[in-house]
Amino acid sequence: MKFSTRELATLAVFGALWGLSEITLGAVIKTLNIPMTSVILVSIGMVVALVGRAYVPRRGSTLFIGVIAMLLKLFSIGGVVVGPMVAILFEALIAEIVLSAMGRPRRASFVLAGAAAVTWLLIHPFLTGLLFFGRSLFVVWQDLLDLGNRVLGLDPSAAVWIVLALVTIYSAVGAAVGWVSWDLARTLKKRTGR
Repeated sequence: MKFSTRELATLAVFGALWGLSEITLGAVIKTLNIPMTSVILVSIGMVVALVGRAYVPRRGSTLFIGVIAMLLKLFSIGGVVVGPMVAILFEALIAEIVLSAMGRPRRASFVLAGAAAVTWLLIHPFLTGLLFFGRSLFVVWQDLLDLGNRVLGLDPSAAVWIVLALVTIYSAVGAAVGWVSWDLARTLKKRTGR
């Protein structure tokens, strides 16, 4: 599907906003050792991408925003950026699939897209750890259980409860992101007369 020049410019602006938030806020948040940094960054990125989708409600627009953000992530200062770049691309792809499958943009599609994109963070390390960083599935699993121990205070032996709790928390955060994005998009469109 072809986009008009105006639509491409709009999508590029939203992609740049997501990418710049990853570069700037990502560096600050990680330096401060704030827990669940990825959830915060994905939430911000999804708000930007979903609002962008409301401005250009066509198939492929959310993925386009994600590709721009991913390319800008290349300019991050220090560290390995392959993992975060893949995460951005997959988050945008997952949101795009959900939004495209549900047809015309509406609150329910935004809520589901946000929930799916944020919940992807739990699966992402299994893919990138194995493919890009040579980490075994066991090590990635241990990291997930350690996260549950740090954030939830659950003993790592309660693996099922940790996974269920993290999935619930991540999907709830993502759903809230989708809900807020819908309201924000409607407010911004009214103020800009669109």
